[in-house]
Amino acid sequence: MTDLTPPAARRPLGTSGIEVSSLAWGNWRLCGTDTAAAARLLHAAIDCGIDFVDTADIYGPDNGEAFGASEVLLGRVLAAEPGLRRRIVLASKGGIVIGTPYDSSADYLTSAIDASLARLGVECLDLWQIHRPDILTHPSEIARAMEAAQRAGKIRSFGVSNFTTAQIAALQPFLSMPIVSTQPEISALQIAPVENGELDQAIAMNMAVLAWSPLGGGRIANPGTPREQAVAAALDAVAAEAGVSRTAAAYAWLMAHPSRPIPIVGSQRAERIVEAMDAFKVRWTRASWYAVLVASRGVPLP
Repeated sequence: MTDLTPPAARRPLGTSGIEVSSLAWGNWRLCGTDTAAAARLLHAAIDCGIDFVDTADIYGPDNGEAFGASEVLLGRVLAAEPGLRRRIVLASKGGIVIGTPYDSSADYLTSAIDASLARLGVECLDLWQIHRPDILTHPSEIARAMEAAQRAGKIRSFGVSNFTTAQIAALQPFLSMPIVSTQPEISALQIAPVENGELDQAIAMNMAVLAWSPLGGGRIANPGTPREQAVAAALDAVAAEAGVSRTAAAYAWLMAHPSRPIPIVGSQRAERIVEAMDAFKVRWTRASWYAVLVASRGVPLP
């Protein structure tokens, strides 16, 4: 049986003209004050071929730290080794406001970008995304802020995170620049984007798909329910054949989709970041890929 075409190690970031690794390292759990330890993680990612780094201004409160704390720590790493900035594609996000909860007004987005640049100690972000949609802001206002940020050299490209297909479709006509990325929660346990049109829209609009929580919040590694165990078993069958871990197979399962999602590896352990590259060793057939999907759906396909 013919294998599905494996993903390349690198890929375009939508229509931005930027090339990125097909796996990203996420900073959601990057915390603390140990700059040297954080630097070792970044070096581990770069050295194994992962140069796409995903952070956000809200990464801090999730770890019991101050707003922007994760960006501050990464900024210290980059300040200590200025040459590292040229070796990574740096992405951040904003628009979540504690207690509001979302603000995508032009003034707020502008201030959020400026604050992220200051915390990271950089002049420009390769990608900046609105973290969650603010349904009270008209798309034209978002467009005005993003176009101004790009003209000012603060961002190279713009994307969205957790937007619905309708919200993306409503925003793009107001922009003179493309939406180059969309960042949904997607994994072998969270398959809604596979079935609700999100990945189809990404293909149609040539947006890169950044997959957050690609291991189902740890449930793929540690399945509990019968459904989770069924998905794990389907992944294990392919992982065993390739001689890789279940988590590597889970990343590979996402990457096999024609939209070529980029799994965001959230581990804060160097060996787990490096292990993620085993995803490229996995080969899927249509039958084995669909077996995982059916296990996740819990019911046969039509």
